[in-house]
Amino acid sequence: MSNSLLINLAVLFNKPTGIATYAQNVTQSLASLDPILLSAQNLGDLQHYLIPNDMTPAQGSKGHFKRLLWTQFKLSQIYHQLQANLIYSPIPEAPLYSKCRFIVMCHDLIPLRFPSRTSPLTNYFRYVVPQVLRQAEHIICNSQATARDLVDFYNIASDKITPILLGYDTANFYPRSLDFSLSKTKFKHPYFLYLGRQDPYKNLTGLISAFAAIPHTDYHLAIAGSTDPRFTPRLQQQARELNIEDRIIWLDYLDYQELPIVISNAIALVFPTFWEGFGLTVLEAMACGTPVITSNLASLPEITGNAAILINPYDSTAITNAMIDITRDEQKRSQLSQLSIKQAQKFSWEKTGLATKEVLAKYR
Repeated sequence: MSNSLLINLAVLFNKPTGIATYAQNVTQSLASLDPILLSAQNLGDLQHYLIPNDMTPAQGSKGHFKRLLWTQFKLSQIYHQLQANLIYSPIPEAPLYSKCRFIVMCHDLIPLRFPSRTSPLTNYFRYVVPQVLRQAEHIICNSQATARDLVDFYNIASDKITPILLGYDTANFYPRSLDFSLSKTKFKHPYFLYLGRQDPYKNLTGLISAFAAIPHTDYHLAIAGSTDPRFTPRLQQQARELNIEDRIIWLDYLDYQELPIVISNAIALVFPTFWEGFGLTVLEAMACGTPVITSNLASLPEITGNAAILINPYDSTAITNAMIDITRDEQKRSQLSQLSIKQAQKFSWEKTGLATKEVLAKYR
């Protein structure tokens, strides 16, 4: 009788954001559990069960909907066919009211903290996620902040939750020099960097306003991350109205190899988000020795320790002052850079993977 562990990687696609990065990296550490990967792409030497490749964030709402149907109706069949006894899902999705045993990862409760009447995610987190979490054997999350949210929003017993901090790719994120083609065209001025999605809770509106209030005009703001037709045009309009459109560089999605170079050469990463389950971007910037200005809320103080300038994201003046401070104080920049590298060394995907493996092994 088999007792396979299935790892559900239906969410993976070729432009990974935080969740996909997490899933790929943790999976590598679970090899000794001899899992079967449910995936549309081959990942290393582990056993695979091929699934459709049209169920990812790359296909937008259609992809999410297909994946939810597949999760509810097809995944339980695969579970029984492969005689599995546990599914691990890197997101809170699992076959409900089935005889499948599962453990899920919950990254954040952003759709409940910032609900939207038009977002299907808000309803998913309101009505489906509580059922998934109730039926789960155990829940893994990525910070103490998310663990508190799970208790507060869903009334889940804290002993059913294990917070495991994330890691970063040490082979890619370390201090670099500016030596690639993008530099010749894009970066003729010193620049602050924002890296991430452009959803309203990321507070790009506040960042652009704060940047516009900096008195020196020789600094630019680079905004990296996939442009979004719902939000980017409004942000570009704001930059025009503030008369700073020529000082903002829209970089779109950055290639994985370019990313650490763009991060390393920024004056600072400015990440004034209203909430974050973990904040992988902040960790990757610290690993590159780039000073970080970020929020004093949610998980971010857990990650940065004393190695960043923490601001109230609702206070635009505080963000402006932190940026001015960084431009004027070279000693502070240097000190933050050293502290950042030291702080980042406390995190690794290996640690994340080993802690995850311990939890899964208990429930096999």
